[in-house]
Amino acid sequence: MNFRAFRVTIAPELVQSVESLDVSILPSHPVLIKVHYSSLNYKDALSASGNKGVTKNYPHTPGIDAAGVVVESQDPRWRTGDRVLITGFDLGMNTFGGFSEYIRVPSEWIVKCPEALDLREAMCFGTAGFTAALSVAKIIENVPIEAGEILVTGATGGVGSVAIAILSKLGYSVVGASGKPETEWFIKSIGAKRMVLRSEVDDLSGKPLLKPLWAGVIDTVGGNLLATAIKSTQYGGHVTTCGNVSGHEFTTSVYPFILNGITLHGIDSVKCDLSKREKIWQLIATEWKIKGFPEAVLEIGLDGIKEQLDLMLAGKHLGRTIVNPSK
Repeated sequence: MNFRAFRVTIAPELVQSVESLDVSILPSHPVLIKVHYSSLNYKDALSASGNKGVTKNYPHTPGIDAAGVVVESQDPRWRTGDRVLITGFDLGMNTFGGFSEYIRVPSEWIVKCPEALDLREAMCFGTAGFTAALSVAKIIENVPIEAGEILVTGATGGVGSVAIAILSKLGYSVVGASGKPETEWFIKSIGAKRMVLRSEVDDLSGKPLLKPLWAGVIDTVGGNLLATAIKSTQYGGHVTTCGNVSGHEFTTSVYPFILNGITLHGIDSVKCDLSKREKIWQLIATEWKIKGFPEAVLEIGLDGIKEQLDLMLAGKHLGRTIVNPSK
């Protein structure tokens, strides 16, 4: 059986193309899935650009997300026709990924798609939305609505935009931070009370503590913005961190933690255990479902991936983009 997939080769130079492949190229995992939708994430952009820190061996098919239907299964837990989701683990990193009409994956990577969520809706969230939901879960567990404003950095990105939308739906007062002043309309349209420029939350003074502003923070970019967020969060506040596009290192002191009682939560969506995955996806499908969100998502085919990943690497990508391999 032949199928189409987005392929990346780097010898002798980087080439991205859509190819026809035989199913025998897929890894020998027990579950074969027909992919109905995938989605674009920053990690996909790195993999597609030949980043050996994400993907060690090429040729390769990226795509860290997939939603589809089981075609064959050697595991009794999954049957032909089951609607399933795969996000995280090694999919699209060093395992043949979701930018393809078919994938083979280990049984342990699979989550049943909630009945209240169709496959397209699921990929409108994807890893970015799932990561956002994990971050939101930490905030609502620890920060009451009346405590004050929640800052979300990287507000126009996949994680940031979904986090803003969910928090706003739940009744929180959200402030979105972005380096793109022209996107204020977008940030407010997804539920933010207001927007602040990235420069306003990127303190370079070196002070160990700053004026307390935020009841909580969802940081998606890392670097000095994370350090600034920690120093400017109110007493007893909570900060989550899940990204490093602004840098994988940051410098702060112990003072925010020992004087203001700040708690920093690391958010990992890659190795998250199955029970938590199922719980979060059920919330996404029901209580946290965002009205009108799927209609606002850009849908492309395999031929449109390169253009959108280039925009992502250039910092010009907006919101969420899903991939329909059959389009």
